[in-house]
Amino acid sequence: MAKDYYKMLGVEKNASRDEIKKAYKRLAKKFHPDINKELGAAEKFKEINEAAAVLGDDQKRAQYDQFGTAEFPGGFGPGAGFDFSGFDFNKEFDFGDLFESLFAGGPFGGFGQSRRRGPRRGADLRYDMEIDLEDAVTGSEKHITIPRYETCGKCRGTGAESDSAIRRCPDCNGSGVVTRTQRTPFGMFQTSSTCRNCHGDGKVIEEKCPICHGTGRVEEERKIKVDLPAGVETGTTLRLSGQGEAGEKGGRQGDLYVVVHVNPHNVFERRGNDIHVEVPISFVTAVLGDTIEVPTIDGKAKLKIPAATQSNTLFKMNGKGVPYIRGSGTGDQYVRVVVHTPENLSVKQKESLKVFAKSMGDKISPQKSFLDKVKEKFV
Repeated sequence: MAKDYYKMLGVEKNASRDEIKKAYKRLAKKFHPDINKELGAAEKFKEINEAAAVLGDDQKRAQYDQFGTAEFPGGFGPGAGFDFSGFDFNKEFDFGDLFESLFAGGPFGGFGQSRRRGPRRGADLRYDMEIDLEDAVTGSEKHITIPRYETCGKCRGTGAESDSAIRRCPDCNGSGVVTRTQRTPFGMFQTSSTCRNCHGDGKVIEEKCPICHGTGRVEEERKIKVDLPAGVETGTTLRLSGQGEAGEKGGRQGDLYVVVHVNPHNVFERRGNDIHVEVPISFVTAVLGDTIEVPTIDGKAKLKIPAATQSNTLFKMNGKGVPYIRGSGTGDQYVRVVVHTPENLSVKQKESLKVFAKSMGDKISPQKSFLDKVKEKFV
């Protein structure tokens, strides 16, 4: 019959790693033979370690949950090779740390291998660019200057004065990894870690490059061309591949991300891919109608104003807006006309308006019709 490891540790089948760790820590303190001299304590201790060896490892736990066993081909299963004798336990020993050292980083943790450090990709950079609305609509070419790390030209990124100044690390023998053996309650375990002498490179530099001082990179300012496509807006992010910082030890260069910010315009307002503008017209133009000239983002255009146009009337000019940055087509321009009331009229002009108003009677004032509607509503 398959062993119930969850029951051995007193946890549910959906228990988290932290819950398994806490249960193991509690039971290991309780049943270790050096602490608990009762009959059967040693056997119980072996059982909880066997359970923790499976449930503390994601791969073994998944196999156990699926097949009811964590045995691997060749007889290497939970508890195989564990020797609990001779380890000096005491009540101050941190069983939680023991759990992490055994099961973190791979099957039984102690078998997880550190890797030799290879070339590292350069960091990505960000540049926030402010542009005018005209540049956003039509697109433009801009040049920016950014500071960034670049590969040292003298040592070509090696960090050494010369190729002969690079030697194989004596501590790790060029592997970049050092291995040590330690005694645990489960027997002898081998752990690997990054070599401290060469930091995982496998090589050490005897004479550093005088320009980059051994780093392989130097900080410089670089002028970069940025092509802004027509239709960009605030928040648009452009990725310039390979324009970030140089990688370490021959690693590829990072990318540059240009974030666009469009400045407000003193005449036009952008709403999506449409342009809005407010244009004043005279009282005579509003009454009689006329063709006026209105500004657009790329110049001027003619707009016909029909007779009897009211203030705040909105006119649409097809295709005079912003191009779509993805796909074809262009937005529109909307023109809101505002009737301008004349000021500083002469006495003669005022008399002429009075004569005109008298001749129009109630037609010149919308107030009467408005009041009539109000009366109809409340009577």
